Amino acid sequence: MKITRISALALSLAAAPVLASDLDLSLTNDSVKGQVNFFGSQEELQLGAGYTYHEGSRHIINADFHAQGRTALGNLPTTAGIGMRGVGWDDDDVDGGAIGLGGFATVNIPTVPGLSFGGSLHYAPSILSFGDSDDMTSVELRGSYRVIRNAEVFAGYRYLNTELDFAGSPDVNLDEGVLAGIKIFF
Repeated sequence: MKITRISALALSLAAAPVLASDLDLSLTNDSVKGQVNFFGSQEELQLGAGYTYHEGSRHIINADFHAQGRTALGNLPTTAGIGMRGVGWDDDDVDGGAIGLGGFATVNIPTVPGLSFGGSLHYAPSILSFGDSDDMTSVELRGSYRVIRNAEVFAGYRYLNTELDFAGSPDVNLDEGVLAGIKIFF
């Protein structure tokens, strides 16, 4: 079973340049995540898909759909998107998911070419949650530096939380921590 998942992930990563605009790989102390975005920042729509393996056999998948465009925050060139992120997770005895509404923004710093800061926020109330999830919050913040024309390195923070649908159950942090990674553009 484990070999099959690793083979599927390796095949997906090998096929990414054919179908994708960028590939994002990141690590926290407890997880590894791969994200593929299918359109560039100049397009009006963005579709993406990701997979996270969290230590302890927790598997998290996401699918993203956003309308996106270029704008400015003060004098700073910005790419922003509004849309939804679908998240599904499986962890031994419990599983669930949600369709979160929200968006993302990436702000470029013109005085330091290659430097940008970005973040995303998606929230799903109980009406948009299923399985053992009662609600879900997804937040990611990062600072990036474009090292070469088609690659950047980044560091930041990721937080994915759900409330379980059982009476008196506490919130569960599905994935949380300081992250570091690389992004390759095709």
